[in-house]
Amino acid sequence: MHVKICCISSVEEARMAVGAGASAVGLVGKMPSGPGVIGDELIRTIAQTVPPPIATFLLTSEPGAEAVIDHHRRVFTNTIQLVDGLPSGSYRLLRAALPGIKLVQVIHVLDELSIDEALASAEEADALLLDSGNPKLAVKELGGTGRRHDWTLSRRIVEQSRVPVFLAGGLNPENVRQAIDTVQPFGLDICNGVRTNGKLDPEKLERFFANIHSL
Repeated sequence: MHVKICCISSVEEARMAVGAGASAVGLVGKMPSGPGVIGDELIRTIAQTVPPPIATFLLTSEPGAEAVIDHHRRVFTNTIQLVDGLPSGSYRLLRAALPGIKLVQVIHVLDELSIDEALASAEEADALLLDSGNPKLAVKELGGTGRRHDWTLSRRIVEQSRVPVFLAGGLNPENVRQAIDTVQPFGLDICNGVRTNGKLDPEKLERFFANIHSL
């Protein structure tokens, strides 16, 4: 089970996450809402300290391909997590400008229509990440809500997707086994569920990974 620890805010948190068993760390750029936002200079500094083969995810809410490309060139992560939809043709531009950079598309699972959205995105992305935000609100929620969505919808996406699927949204040490049993994802993505007062909590991290390994 691949695990991404998101909302990393320092070199020390990145080291803690990797030491606990994370295969990826999430670094949150400017967002309309939600936790974990840090500056681009700090994202770049943290990414430079993370050893291969650990993935470094830039979470970007930039609205178009050129802006995403510019954002990535300020931070140099090895993966880009697109937390919102992009205009048609954007993936072609991203692939041309950023060869070798993995592209992960977030799908905010709201209803049955999210399945169609996910499967369409799977034709272009390297992986999907199913989260519990709501990009339709006046102030968009694009992650870090701490809420669960309907995992039965996520399971249907996993069963039909041609690319790996990560599950996010409301995960914690207590429900991670149920999440894996229900959804059968390629990977898990967690932020709030392993934090206390906004700080990465080593005891929660340990229990989270222990419950995964016990399966």
